[in-house]
Amino acid sequence: MTDGGADGERAIEVDGLRKSYGAFEAVSGLSLHVRRGEIFAFLGPNGAGKTTTVEILEGFRRRDGGDVRVLGVDPARGDRAWRARIGMVLQEGRTQPTLTVRETLALWSSYYPRPKPVAEVIGLVGLEEKADVRSARLSGGQRRRLDVGLALIGDPELIFLDEPTTGFDPIARRAAWSVIAGLRDLGKTVFLTTHYLDEAQELADRVAIIKGGVIVAEGRPSELGSGSAVTEITFVPPPGVDLRELPGGPAITVRDGVACVRTELPTRVLAELCGWAAGQGIELERLAVTRPTLEDVYLELVESAGAAGA
Repeated sequence: MTDGGADGERAIEVDGLRKSYGAFEAVSGLSLHVRRGEIFAFLGPNGAGKTTTVEILEGFRRRDGGDVRVLGVDPARGDRAWRARIGMVLQEGRTQPTLTVRETLALWSSYYPRPKPVAEVIGLVGLEEKADVRSARLSGGQRRRLDVGLALIGDPELIFLDEPTTGFDPIARRAAWSVIAGLRDLGKTVFLTTHYLDEAQELADRVAIIKGGVIVAEGRPSELGSGSAVTEITFVPPPGVDLRELPGGPAITVRDGVACVRTELPTRVLAELCGWAAGQGIELERLAVTRPTLEDVYLELVESAGAAGA
């Protein structure tokens, strides 16, 4: 497991977390650390224990075992002052539809001891032109920006973002990503749960992948991708050539008119392919070498973990 740094640098510390529902163990000795000031993505399929873990971190669910500290406090004993240090963006935000953006933020600011100025928060989430528009008339992306504003109004140290861009169109998602990335610039710690692997790849400093109640991988998105042993070499099959004649022929698959070789020895296989093509006077069109993305690694890890537990 990647170390999260010294204790004073950690916003979240989890060691040996366990939670069961009857005979079913949803979280099985999970451990992770989140550094202050980073965006940490928590990924996993439905039923992996993701929601249970997050609810324990937020103080909404009791654990059965293990040690948990969020901003130095056991969430099970978190008081009002502790909660004021945390912001949350739930998967489905709920605001008063008749209140404007400005009125909504002003109302929520009254709940906190040291809130940020309403005008400042409106600027941070890019809703200046919608400040006096009722929330019921906002678009989906604008409502999500308001949700982020509600999480920021108390000037929290740590923000939980639960599926923040679910249902967004591509343009709205990109705009939301800009807002989320800006939270890092404000010095906030962000704990992000998402089903969009490209979102985690774009935003997260580090990610953890949970499957069957345990962490199966943790690290920087780029590290996880480069750590996979498998590389794909793709090209358009030359006309009239039996692919079995090519180096690595038995391992070549064809899909949608593109040949693919998945290998743990990309340098050797690529050299053999190019040498063969040069010897035949053949050009391998659209030849490409692709390292795994975070999505590739995620699917490989989740599927292999599932097979091991079958």
